[in-house]
Amino acid sequence: MTSSLIRGRPRRRAPSLVPARLLHTVLGGLAGVVWLVLPGVTFHSATPVPPPSATAPAPDAGAGATAAPAATARSAPASGGTSTADLVLPLVVVVAALAFGGYGYVRRTRRARTRTTPGRATAPAADAPPSLPEADDRARALLVAADDWVRVSREELGPAGARLGAAAVAPYARAVREAAAELSDAFRLRQRYDEGPPADHDERRQSLAGIVARCEEAGWRLDADADSFDQLRGLERGSAPGVVDALVAAETRFRELGARTRRMATLVAGLGERYGPAVTDSVTGSVEQAMDRLVFTTFRLNEARQAADRGEPDVAARQLRAAEGGIAQAAAFLDGVERLAADLESAERLLPATLSGAEAEIAGARETARDHAAAVRGDGAERPVTARGHRFVRPGASGARPAEPLLPADMLLAQADVADAVLAAVRTEATAGPSDPVDALRRVASAVLPLAAGRAGAVPFAASLVAAHSTADADTFIGTHRGAVGSEARTRLSEARRLRDADPLAADALAVRARELAERDVRGHGNPLSGGSGHESGLAGAVLGGVLLPPSDGDPQGAVGPPPSFGGPRTGRRLAADPG
Repeated sequence: MTSSLIRGRPRRRAPSLVPARLLHTVLGGLAGVVWLVLPGVTFHSATPVPPPSATAPAPDAGAGATAAPAATARSAPASGGTSTADLVLPLVVVVAALAFGGYGYVRRTRRARTRTTPGRATAPAADAPPSLPEADDRARALLVAADDWVRVSREELGPAGARLGAAAVAPYARAVREAAAELSDAFRLRQRYDEGPPADHDERRQSLAGIVARCEEAGWRLDADADSFDQLRGLERGSAPGVVDALVAAETRFRELGARTRRMATLVAGLGERYGPAVTDSVTGSVEQAMDRLVFTTFRLNEARQAADRGEPDVAARQLRAAEGGIAQAAAFLDGVERLAADLESAERLLPATLSGAEAEIAGARETARDHAAAVRGDGAERPVTARGHRFVRPGASGARPAEPLLPADMLLAQADVADAVLAAVRTEATAGPSDPVDALRRVASAVLPLAAGRAGAVPFAASLVAAHSTADADTFIGTHRGAVGSEARTRLSEARRLRDADPLAADALAVRARELAERDVRGHGNPLSGGSGHESGLAGAVLGGVLLPPSDGDPQGAVGPPPSFGGPRTGRRLAADPG
């Protein structure tokens, strides 16, 4: 990834001052040499040879030749020549410059070696990588943030696509898918880290850095299209027509959900009577929370309409985005109730076929065990025996290496007996009264699927239905409580999605665990706002659900933040800087 490469590059060191000091020393020395040489130059140029005078007698050949230089030498000092002081002063300057330069160089070198200067002492601290706990906290925080970026961006595609058409939002849907793929890779790295972090310190740091890099890449991918998406929707820069059109669509959707909420309340009551009260535990309070989001949406739609009438499209756009977030979460709560009803009905229809298929798988497992026992009691040959996909070898046989994990016959028979007991209990519960068919399929698949030879038939199909149900249930809960849910629950959910087709039993267990962890986070989070006014207006639920950004940590009783929108970290910083 680009981000990981950028972060892996070493920072450039600040240029050393030693070459500059040496340059100053050399320049000072050159200045001193020029000063030393300059008087000699001026001495020769300051005593020109006088032109021959017309009245002066010509010197004779002997005495004149020796007298002229002597006279010139005697007259030189008197005409401004160089004295001893003029030669000593430049020499002193050169020596002083060299001394000061050498002293500065030695002092600088000594301080650099001992790292006692403030600049050298603070530079390593700035360049030092964060500690492992700090890197772990950053990776967890970015996983939560990136998951919220993807969820919010996907939610905002809904109203945009409904108003503008699927073709108009297709490029942005592709951006969301690409960001979700990066996020999935980050969650996969986190799952591996949680299963067993590398023993090596550097490998752990690299794993955490990989998580951070992929989360940042997901955010950058969404940020790249955030501005054009806002322009497409027409909710930014005071676009009144875009706000009014989107407001009309939101009000229509709000009225539909209001009527649907009353039907879902009746449906939940009917599910409890038909399948037992425990079957509705996963949607307990869903209708009430949907109504809470709709109450919040009522306030926001009214404020958006009033702002649009006043000619304030920017304010109306912010209120409209908050209303759309409330509508999306109310719909998610109600979709969860309808999905539960559909899954219960499908499981009820599938249960008889699953029980029959489970009996066939158990019978096949027992036959495999008998074949193995017969091979051991036979001619004593050390040969592998394969039956219905299971491979066995005679105990103590050497050289045989099964392609699948070795399952002794006695263990296979014991598992078949356990599966038989599970099937008997499920039949008894189904005939005795109301029961949960989804849970019945889960128990049958968990007991029988390890015995199954292939991956076709009613039992594997039942396992896939159960995994899809638990994954969707955990996803709805996390999405509608994302203001409080941490990275661990989201990581388990992502891994459940990845394994849903390849290993439905493991996917179901991970999804159930994700729901449990998310509920734990919500209980520990508590009320995001103090006082009862937040509940009366639906504001507390909106913050808990991530429809509105929470108040600042320093002022938990202060005003909440704006609604998030399509985009990544850059969009979030812009919203935080201009909450409106």
